[in-house]
Amino acid sequence: MRKVPLLATLTLAASLLAAPAQAAPSHPFQNPALPLDQRVSDLLGRLTLDEKLSLLHQSQPAIPRLGIGYHKNGTEALHGVAWSNHLDDNWNQKFASGTVFPQAVGLASTWDPELVKRVGSAVGDEARGYNATDPVLWGLQVWAPVVDLLRDPRAGRNEEGYSEDPLLTGAMSTAYGKGLQGDDPFYLKTAPVLKHYLAYNNETDRSLTSSNLTPKLRHEYYEPAFKAAISADAATGVMASYNLVNGRPNHVNPDLDTVVRSWTGKTLYNVSDAWGPHALTDLEHYYEGKPEAFAAVLKAGLDSFTIDGSDIGPLVTNLKAALDQGRITEDDVDEAVGRVLSIRTRLGHFDPDGGPYKEIGAEVINSAAHQKLNRETAAKAAVLLKNSGVLPLGRPTSAAVVGPLAGKLYRDWYSGQLPYQVTPLDGIKERVPGVTTGEGLERIALKHVESGTYLTATGTGPDDNAVLTGTAPTAAAQWDLTDWTGGVSTLRNAGNGRLLGGDWRSLDTDDAEPDGWYVSQQFALEKQPGGAYLIRYAGYETVESWFALPDAYVGVTPEGTLGLVPKAQAAAFAKEVVSDGIAEAAAQAKKAQVAVVVVGSHPFVAGREFHDRDTLKLGDGQRRLIDAVRKANPRTVVVLETSYPVIVDAPTLLWTTHAGAETGHAIADVLFGDVNPGGRLPQTWPAGDDLPDLLDYDLVKTGMTYLYNRDKPLYAFGHGLSYTTFGYQGLRVRGDKVSVKVTNTGRVTGDEVVQLYTHQRGSRFAQPVKQLRGFQRVTLKPGESRTVSFPLKKADLAVWDHTRGRWTVEKAAHDVLVGSASDRIRQSTTLRVSGETVPVRDLTKPTRAMDFDDYADVTFADESKVSGEVVEGSAGDWLAFTRAAWGSRLTASVASTGGGSFEVRRGSPTGALLATVQVPATGGIYRYADVTATAKAGSGDLYVVFKGDLRIKDFAFTRS
Repeated sequence: MRKVPLLATLTLAASLLAAPAQAAPSHPFQNPALPLDQRVSDLLGRLTLDEKLSLLHQSQPAIPRLGIGYHKNGTEALHGVAWSNHLDDNWNQKFASGTVFPQAVGLASTWDPELVKRVGSAVGDEARGYNATDPVLWGLQVWAPVVDLLRDPRAGRNEEGYSEDPLLTGAMSTAYGKGLQGDDPFYLKTAPVLKHYLAYNNETDRSLTSSNLTPKLRHEYYEPAFKAAISADAATGVMASYNLVNGRPNHVNPDLDTVVRSWTGKTLYNVSDAWGPHALTDLEHYYEGKPEAFAAVLKAGLDSFTIDGSDIGPLVTNLKAALDQGRITEDDVDEAVGRVLSIRTRLGHFDPDGGPYKEIGAEVINSAAHQKLNRETAAKAAVLLKNSGVLPLGRPTSAAVVGPLAGKLYRDWYSGQLPYQVTPLDGIKERVPGVTTGEGLERIALKHVESGTYLTATGTGPDDNAVLTGTAPTAAAQWDLTDWTGGVSTLRNAGNGRLLGGDWRSLDTDDAEPDGWYVSQQFALEKQPGGAYLIRYAGYETVESWFALPDAYVGVTPEGTLGLVPKAQAAAFAKEVVSDGIAEAAAQAKKAQVAVVVVGSHPFVAGREFHDRDTLKLGDGQRRLIDAVRKANPRTVVVLETSYPVIVDAPTLLWTTHAGAETGHAIADVLFGDVNPGGRLPQTWPAGDDLPDLLDYDLVKTGMTYLYNRDKPLYAFGHGLSYTTFGYQGLRVRGDKVSVKVTNTGRVTGDEVVQLYTHQRGSRFAQPVKQLRGFQRVTLKPGESRTVSFPLKKADLAVWDHTRGRWTVEKAAHDVLVGSASDRIRQSTTLRVSGETVPVRDLTKPTRAMDFDDYADVTFADESKVSGEVVEGSAGDWLAFTRAAWGSRLTASVASTGGGSFEVRRGSPTGALLATVQVPATGGIYRYADVTATAKAGSGDLYVVFKGDLRIKDFAFTRS
């Protein structure tokens, strides 16, 4: 069941490679002395139509007659060059593994943009090094950073993003992108692409679900993180996301060509996500045919199609058909190809010498300097969540280091294999002479209740299916149970060391670790009222299925073999504990001076790309391990390695992401006080699992993220402790600057992340509880003080005025708040801003239905397949337009397949009836008709209440 990543398996014939670089330019496009536009124009004019179309593919073949080499988009570089463990045809590792830095959410927990820029630069160097080794496999357009906001910690790809906050995310993506592309004013070390535009934060039905975005949240929350990096010229394009926004697939989102390109004066080269253009017809059924779909993708502003591996044939065929059908013109093709050529020119592809970054070679891959930077970054990313006084550890002579992650490190889907491993156990052993260890797992046997036989492994091959056999548990019938998070576990066979895995047909033990696109080594033991267990398969099918298997349990198939069956046919098992690793760990802890319990998540289990989480709870076995060790030894430190917030508590708790090869050194550096923890949480850790619908993107209504949540979290956004203390004094706001004096009032040098927030007290619009406006990580010696200053301009306080479709600064008082976390404000003052008062809404002017003030149950939909947004509702749904004035005659533009009506009411959805508007069948959801009705003029809050299935585009009241 071993899988090799799709993009890492692309193979191309030698004929695709370019001829050697020429000694001197023979065409203008090869002349570095000429302006970029002139070079691009010259090359574009030399290309045939087929050559142009081939350059719109991810895998761009060489054009030998012009000396142009092969180029592939899409090297993954999220926190290191991904998939650098590429295997040859004999399953031997083909290249040395590169540096794997902390996961992206860990990079953000440093709150240190300069450090993140250095990391990005190192990753950019290694991308160049791999490209020099194999330019076919490793292209220089890198798909990083991920800018998706972490608005819900259950989302499977939480590890890939930076933060729930747009300002912090924007700062980190800008820093990482700047590092990736280098400091040359023209040439690019790599060409970073931001993932994934827009409002993509769920894996459940990700290509079928639509993120409902109000205009306010689109402008104030979802767009700014992308805008920050693009406007700072820290990225060369964006990748469209799989989901829909307001009813339209993002692969044909017109904002790609308008809004996104408006953020910079430089050329952007936007790309599709893998298979995304095919989803428009094959999954979403948004278009009937490929030519229509591919034409729409191109016209929406995507310049590269990531489809069909290295085969450009389907793309060329379909775009030629689109040309023949008049759906696109050759000018449309030239515009997109020009963007391709612009970025490739800046990468040095057409320079005789390959440009200034061409000299970077394989020697930079996992260099000593990068290993040192990795250790520094992992230590600075660690967040001390709680400290009972146990930390720092000092110099103990004995320690028990236990837990499923004590002696192991794991990579994630978007990283390469770790080039080496320094585990937490290794790091502590370097400092403590007497160390004992254990995984702290239960070794169990699973006895089939009906037959009295045991679930038993038969071998390590893909056809060595597990069986029910024996009346006593041999080694092959014993399993080490690791209960990760959310009740999802892995079962490692004691006899052969391999994991139990499943698909719809069988169970086998041929995998060393959970891995690959289809993670099939996931199970959940579900206890039944009588004490027996059902074993639910929690993984994916290994055949070409894009969905987790529903209702799949371990049982006896109709053929009499052991396999996966529907729940109604599930087998019941008794769980027998053969050896109790939890008790053994507690016994070790009792004998040691200190105990370190290393627990957490596995990056491939219970949540990852294509798999959201049902719960944030740490597995029951790991919680019991923590409790047992703490009871045995009060000097216990819990180290939590996770890719997302986890509900767990302990008196002394240190959090880190899966932080790469130097994780053990970094943890030890913090535990023993060589590094004073200065990391801060980049997202809220909820106190419980009672969270809103994962698919609801309206933060104002759901109260998600620190911006809108008023509940007490487990740990707040920005939280993190230190081994020293800091005092704040003299907060001032003068002109466009906020300043505060920060003093290290403790006994050791430490880092403080000074955080600036504001809150607007009064507004026409819903306002956040508080909003991050700036931050600085500063290092202070004991007794040292520093004045920390932040820019805060009046324009920074603008809000989106949906009543007039523009940004506005309101006349209001703002709380200016400075502290060490969003819930630990140390100084505050008031800033009074002279701005405008938003006038009463004039509904006699044309008003978009989308520019409502409030709503219930409606969805937001596409006005057409090209552009525009409307509100779609059914009987009982409503829209509100508050603080408004209206006339006596209503005209509305509506669409309805079967006809219906809507009411206009005052004050509430059940208030005084002002008008009933009949809507005829218009012939389809994209066919709009004007309907009219007489209403009672007035002012106040106006409600539009749906009485049938309708789409409302806009309306206006005229005064009679």
